[in-house]
Amino acid sequence: MLAYGRARLLTRITVPNRHVHVARNHKEDARWPGWELVVGIEVHAQIKSSRKLFSGKHADVTRTCTMYLGPPTETLVSGWYEPNAHVSAFDAAFPGTLPRLNPKCVELGVRTAIALDADVQERSAFDRKHYFYADLPSGYQITQQYAPIARNGHLRLEKDDIAVRIKQVQLEQDTGKSSFTPRNKLTAIDLNRAGMALMEIVSEPDMRSPEEAASYVRTLQALLRSIGSSDGNMEQGSLRCDVNVSVNRIGRPPGTRCEIKNLNSVKNMTVAITCEAFRQIVLLDRGLPVSQETRGFDEEKAKTYALRSKEDAPDYRYMPDPNIPPLLLHKDYIKAIRDKMPELPDATRDRLLSQGLSERDVEVLMDVDSGREVGFDGELGRGAVAYFDEVSRSRDPKAVVNWLDTSFTPGQNCQPADASTLNRITHELLGQLAFRHETFKQNPISAEQMGDLVDLVQSQKVTGTSGKTILRHMLSTHTPDLPFKIARDLQLVAVSDDGASLEGWCRDAIAALPAEADAVRRGNANVVNKIMGHVMKASRGTAKAQDARAMLLKLLQQS
Repeated sequence: MLAYGRARLLTRITVPNRHVHVARNHKEDARWPGWELVVGIEVHAQIKSSRKLFSGKHADVTRTCTMYLGPPTETLVSGWYEPNAHVSAFDAAFPGTLPRLNPKCVELGVRTAIALDADVQERSAFDRKHYFYADLPSGYQITQQYAPIARNGHLRLEKDDIAVRIKQVQLEQDTGKSSFTPRNKLTAIDLNRAGMALMEIVSEPDMRSPEEAASYVRTLQALLRSIGSSDGNMEQGSLRCDVNVSVNRIGRPPGTRCEIKNLNSVKNMTVAITCEAFRQIVLLDRGLPVSQETRGFDEEKAKTYALRSKEDAPDYRYMPDPNIPPLLLHKDYIKAIRDKMPELPDATRDRLLSQGLSERDVEVLMDVDSGREVGFDGELGRGAVAYFDEVSRSRDPKAVVNWLDTSFTPGQNCQPADASTLNRITHELLGQLAFRHETFKQNPISAEQMGDLVDLVQSQKVTGTSGKTILRHMLSTHTPDLPFKIARDLQLVAVSDDGASLEGWCRDAIAALPAEADAVRRGNANVVNKIMGHVMKASRGTAKAQDARAMLLKLLQQS
């Protein structure tokens, strides 16, 4: 059960002292020998809800057009949302308007907290964080600084073999968007984004390198997408990072931290952390202090720059929001969400490995799956893992996965159609999509079609080469036909070793390559592969590789 408390208590929940960082064995970094880097990250992830956090206004503003301050005769791009088209009276801070909490945002926040193995708080509260920007009409942001919805979680980074502690997860409003046009020297304000629901996920300073910070953000992105709480799209601004960076001599207490605001890509974040670390080290080597401040990052110059002195809580004049009572979550409500949790990435990885897939194949599937689309209000998008699960149902998973990757070369078509040869669906499909500059979402091949193709190759009704031809045909034509029909229409059904066609192709190949034929007769069996290539080309891939090899050796021994 989700409910508001009847009265707002002015007392605060006691927050335990924050540990500076966890003790870790120091690993020397060649970039800054003798120094230790300490990094903590505040991630602002936009909740993928169809409505805003408090106003109920539609929240699908991802296609907001570029604001234009020119003559009124100019028109906006057709079909895109105009600036300030999704703004309610509450979003614009009209007097007398009151907030009404969106329960779906609370549910997705709880889902995120459970995924991070955090303690969901049965009682949380909203605060007003005061600061004055043009894109914040009310002059304050509604957040959960002191009584967040969850505390004390962690996120495991498998590649780095560390667990980053999560201090808290809090719900808050997003601000509007300001855009400066140098030509007119004016700043335009778009409030479409104002009031959209955010989760601020605050880590402890447990990371020790830019690479660990990048791994943390990517892992968190994949987690949020897997549970449907956020699409984590940094390019569109639905996930932004504020990074706290400090340096200290090895064995000494952590230094003064500086916060780098609004980093919108993993690449920029790693460069910004590296640049800031070098800046602080240069200051300390000169005997100068590092000022606690908020900094921005210049992508073109690859350097950070000062924005303002770092504010502390008193500067923001936090106060309880008098219009929003405490948020009370019943244990049964939390349990119901926990029981319906989607499969988390770690569980997915373990399940795929248990099916016999290699580490590499699992990483390929998981990497593609992490970019899947996320629907509104927790609706899970269909990704590569779900596609693989459907195709491999009632089939050997190892006989499916490699058709979805790219590590397959034409020479492998000359091998028997065993599991390793049939393992090409995932590899080949992803390779062809990448070649066409298409995403997995644009894949036109249904799971039924892919499954039929696997069955054809596994039963040796078509060869591996013909299977690739059929796959490319389906990608190019978007045909709904099953692969078996396509194989018959294109005359790609495999021929067997008792057919006259195979013997004819082999005799023609021997006649066309006399030097190679003589080499095989002299005992160089490896050269037969070149002759087999001629046979495969002549047969348009319909000849079975093992039958063609046997026929070639038989004819060469007879001559």
